[in-house]
Amino acid sequence: MKLWDYIFRGAIDRRIAAFQNDLMEKHVTEVENIYKQFRGWRHDYHNHIQTMKAYRFLDENDKIDTYLNLLETDLSSVDTLIKSGNVMVDAILNSKLSLAKNRKISINAKAVVPKNITISEIDLCIIIGNLLDNAIEACLRIDDEALRFIRVYMDLKRDNLYLSVTNTSGCKIQKQDGRYLSSKGGNHGFGLMRVDKIVNKYAGYIKRRDEDGAFTSEVMLPL
Repeated sequence: MKLWDYIFRGAIDRRIAAFQNDLMEKHVTEVENIYKQFRGWRHDYHNHIQTMKAYRFLDENDKIDTYLNLLETDLSSVDTLIKSGNVMVDAILNSKLSLAKNRKISINAKAVVPKNITISEIDLCIIIGNLLDNAIEACLRIDDEALRFIRVYMDLKRDNLYLSVTNTSGCKIQKQDGRYLSSKGGNHGFGLMRVDKIVNKYAGYIKRRDEDGAFTSEVMLPL
């Protein structure tokens, strides 16, 4: 093996390792966020039980009924942020959007995805995950929390699955050779490359645009 080949492969291996470490850090953050929510629900559940026990001790059954009705209403709001109809898509969407919401980013999301699709769910989740990671990173660069916003829309359009992710960016996104660059550079460019590669794999379509302080990625995948 030539020295140049050895150096080149070593550099690629290091970049891939760094990229995988970055993905792991994101996964850990998302899991920690989910556990944080669970701990909050567990704490609330304990308080609810104690309150109803107190009402029962006082033989105030009417207050127990009222409290249960209030709990039922409250639980309807403590639900997943989105239900698309596809379990894996719901998992990645709710994981990312929950993290964004926890970081003071306003969310507007709607998704309709068939339970069974011809597109690999792994590939679809990679696209969704990378687009939302970039959207979250862009929003977090905005100091004013009131200006942080992400909109996600997924639906069927004829024989295609359509996905649109829009986020406030706060700055002009840089381009090179007609292609948008990752704002963080380095290994984060791998995410954009993976999205493009998967879209090409399915002979799909991707369009990115930056206007009026917002960045939008649109993906169309034939079904």
